[in-house]
Parts: sequence; structure tokens; C-alpha cells
Amino acid sequence: MSLKLRIEGEIKKAMLAKDRDRLRALRAIKSLILLEETKEGGDKGISEEDELKILTKAAKQRKDSSDIFLQQKRQDLADLELGELQVINEFLPKQLSDEELEAELKAIIAEVGAEGPKDMGKVMGAATKKLAGKADGKAISQTVKSLLNP
Repeated sequence: MSLKLRIEGEIKKAMLAKDRDRLRALRAIKSLILLEETKEGGDKGISEEDELKILTKAAKQRKDSSDIFLQQKRQDLADLELGELQVINEFLPKQLSDEELEAELKAIIAEVGAEGPKDMGKVMGAATKKLAGKADGKAISQTVKSLLNP
């Protein structure tokens, strides 16, 4: 089932349950999907990879916004963003733990034959493709740096 259909089903459930916060988050996701579908003027839909990119970007935006609101001591607004983030995370793949991330990156490093910090670009290119949606880019970068710098 496509993400769009899953979201539409969840919107119906949220409307019946009168859950305004969840409904707002689901409508925001649906809006992002519709914008992406109509961006190039076609109605061919979007790929799973594009759906994942949309959700990842939306999750990152919510996280960043909540951090800013917390810095500004606006707990009410931060709570709204964190609520939306929680809904978005339901549709994202399970995030890798630090240990799983390190194991995956070690395999990628061996696969591309990286030997030191100069090969970070090769490793990051392969890692971001393979681990898209499963790990934060910042976490991937930090882990790769620590693995390539003995």
C-alpha cells in the first residue's frame, strides 16, 4: 500500500476519533506528498524513495523547529512540533541503533575499500544511499569520521 493511501486511511481514523493534533500532522504529510506529485506536472505518483525523502525531511524540520522553540523557552510550540514528529516517525522505517549503524558502516567501508579520512566522500556516498531513512545524516557522518580516523 502506498504511503498516500495509508495516510488517507489514518486521516479518516483521526477524524472519527476527533484527534486534532494527529489530524494536523497527517494532513501536513499528505500535503507534502501532493506537492511532490504535482511538482513536475505529472500525475504518475511518486516512488517509495521519494516518499522516504519527504518524510525524512519533514521529520528533520520538526526536530529542528522543536529545538529552536525549546531554546526560546516556548514549550507549547515545541510540544506541537514533537507531536507531529511522533506521527511522522510512525511512517518512517525503524532507526538504527548506534551499534547497528557502526556495523553497517564498517561493512560499507570494507565494501568501498576506504583506508583513511581521504576516502570519506566515497563512504558517505554509499552510506547515505544504503541507509536512507534508517539513520540521520549527521550520525552517519560522525560515525564514519570516527571509524576512518584511528
